[in-house]
Amino acid sequence: MKHIIFTIAFFTSLICADQGEDYPWLESLDPGEGYKQSGARLVGMDMGLNPLESFNGKEKILLISVHGSRSEGYEWIYPLQRLDTNKSATFFYRWNDSKCYLNSAEKLNSYLSEVMRNLPDLERVVLFGHSYGGVLVTSMVETWNNRLPAEIHSIAGPIGSEFYTGDCNYSPPEYISDKAVFYQWRTQHHIDAAFKRLKKDPQNLALKGSKVTRLPESYRGRRLGHNWSISWVADELGPLN
Repeated sequence: MKHIIFTIAFFTSLICADQGEDYPWLESLDPGEGYKQSGARLVGMDMGLNPLESFNGKEKILLISVHGSRSEGYEWIYPLQRLDTNKSATFFYRWNDSKCYLNSAEKLNSYLSEVMRNLPDLERVVLFGHSYGGVLVTSMVETWNNRLPAEIHSIAGPIGSEFYTGDCNYSPPEYISDKAVFYQWRTQHHIDAAFKRLKKDPQNLALKGSKVTRLPESYRGRRLGHNWSISWVADELGPLN
C-alpha cells in the first residue's frame, strides 16, 4: 500500500506543481531572511521521499538529500538550489532520525527503485547525507546494487567507528560497491559544534577507494561549522550536469 501511495504521489508531481500554496517547492524556498520559515516548511513534509519540483520524465540525475538528526531544514535550502539543474530530479527524504537508521535506509532504497522505474532516462543517482543522514547513506555504500551507478556523499557524518544509537548498532563499511563512488566531506573537528567535545574525530573513516576532502575553517567570512558544511560542498561541486 505504501508503494502504491508513493507511486500515485510521484506521478502527480510529474504533471502537476500544485500541492497547496505552502508546499516547499525548491524554487519557493528562501535561503535569505526567510530561511527559518522555509526550513520549517521543508522538514514539515510527510515522512518519505518528497519531490521538490515537478518533472518532465526526461531528467538524467536523481538528486536525493537526507537530513540529519533534529534538522531544522534551512541548512539544505541554498545547497539544493545550487546543485539543482534542469537535468536533475530533486527530492528531500524525511525520515525518523530519532530511531535506528537501518529501517529508513531500506525504505529509501525501495523508494529509489520505484523512482528509477518511473524515470527511465535517469543515468545516475547522487545521494547527499548530512550528519546522522551521512550515516544512513554510508550504510548503502557496500550494498548498492541498483541498475544505475551512485555517487554517495557523507557530509559531516560520524561514520568513522562503531557506535550504538537508538535501537541499533552502526558498523563502518569495509568496501565500496562496484556501482558506487563514495565521498567523505569532513569538517574541522575542533570547530564543529557537533564533534569538538569528542577526543577523536568521528568523521574519519579509512575506506579504500573513498574520496576524502577536509573542509576549511571558514566560509564566506565566518566559521565553517556543522550546518554550513552542506553549502560549502554545494559550492565546491557546483550545479549537477
